Amino acid sequence: MKRNSLTCTFQVIVAALFFRIAYPDDRAPIIPKAWDDAALAGWHVPLAASGAEPVPLTAEQFYRLPELKIYKSYPVYAPGKEPDGYMERLKQAEPELVFDATGLRSDMDWIRAGELVFDAPVTISAIEGQAYAKDAGWFRDHNVPIAKDETVPFYRYIVREKGKVEIGTLSCGNCHTRVLPDGTVVKGAQGNFPRLQANAYILRKLRFSLEDKFVLSGIRSLLIHDFSTPWHKDDLNSRPNDMSLEDILAAIEAVPAGVTPCHNSSLFSPVQVPSLIGLRERKYLDHTGHVLHREIGDLMRFEAFVQGNTMAGFGSYKLPAVMPGLVLHERMSDAQLYALARYLYSLQPPRNPNRTSQLSRRGAQIFKREGCDKCHTPPLYTNNSLTPAQGFTPPAEHLTKYAITRVSVGTDPTLALKTRKGTGYYKVPSLRGVWYRGPFEHNGSVATLEEWFDPARVRDDYVPTGFKGYGVKARAVPGHEFGLKLNAADKRALIAFLKSS
Repeated sequence: MKRNSLTCTFQVIVAALFFRIAYPDDRAPIIPKAWDDAALAGWHVPLAASGAEPVPLTAEQFYRLPELKIYKSYPVYAPGKEPDGYMERLKQAEPELVFDATGLRSDMDWIRAGELVFDAPVTISAIEGQAYAKDAGWFRDHNVPIAKDETVPFYRYIVREKGKVEIGTLSCGNCHTRVLPDGTVVKGAQGNFPRLQANAYILRKLRFSLEDKFVLSGIRSLLIHDFSTPWHKDDLNSRPNDMSLEDILAAIEAVPAGVTPCHNSSLFSPVQVPSLIGLRERKYLDHTGHVLHREIGDLMRFEAFVQGNTMAGFGSYKLPAVMPGLVLHERMSDAQLYALARYLYSLQPPRNPNRTSQLSRRGAQIFKREGCDKCHTPPLYTNNSLTPAQGFTPPAEHLTKYAITRVSVGTDPTLALKTRKGTGYYKVPSLRGVWYRGPFEHNGSVATLEEWFDPARVRDDYVPTGFKGYGVKARAVPGHEFGLKLNAADKRALIAFLKSS
């Protein structure tokens, strides 16, 4: 009886192994349709401004856009650090398309393919057009972080035609790659490349080949397309219409690394670049929580949305055309969006050098004593809810439809009320990984945690260490006053806990 039982068990194992080989569990997944009209309905949290509801492209319009071609890319080295003969070898390389969904089966297949999408630029240009990439002085003046292997991991060389090497700049990795002080590269983190200063550098170079009026016209056209909110009587995004070219360039240069005026925000109220590590656990996306994250299809939609070519308008306002030649976005295919989402879900934080100590354990007690865990609830260190911006009262129907913490922390409400991201809310951020992040606050006003807990920041004579704003010498960084009244020893302990979490 025992022998028969063992025989049966052996046969079951063999059969299971045969079935695994013949019909593997990692068969090609069913990929959600990213731009689905039904799924898009109710995906956006409504904007606070009446009559400014987001109007996305229809699925038919979206799928008429050309698909992004992903070519094999190559590292860019810091000025003066390229191996001998590197560019000549690249010129001999054959163009190679590297994304092919037909052969993707296992989780790792999709994750590796997703990393290709993460690194793939949606804008490719001549190296001469991105002259900062070869300018050692610019790197030095802007403290551009360099990886251990002497590469600059924020952009890549591309070969689309043999003998011609181009540079691809605007990829997911351009904003969401961070180089730590020891040269470690962390993909998906809050980036620290000074990309707005790089943009201003390019625009200043254009002034040598184009008349200022053409450069100014192009910049204004792009800013209107990306940011204009004419439904607000005091539209802060109309300011460039009355600014000189030099003033606009100064406003662009005022946005530091780790902060960006991404689509639908504002050059004058930019956003802290969010970390994408731990994204899978977030219920709302973006600082104002303006879209829901219910399943992987929502993340795919958000990836397409961030590319900036998916909106037709807001309410009755139709997005104007951009000056020809300024924006040449293609759309990612559903397979590319799915692979990218799988990759983002797989991201893990870097090893934390801040170990638990007696000081951090005391900080954990202070964190709980002060009630920080009510909003920043362990283990995610967020309660995954929305909090009203100062001056906004949530409509009654929102209280049952969305997760809302009914306390306003009083931070600057501009992004939440006066931009296309203006839901009237801010998302309660996670505090995980703050040791390698920064600057902090939804617009990156403060560079370090120590400065965040400095009571001087709420004074009008405070000089922000992160984003100050165009033409601003000093301003308060208001709101979230929790922890400001702690004594110096308690603050040190609390910060030690936050950095070790």
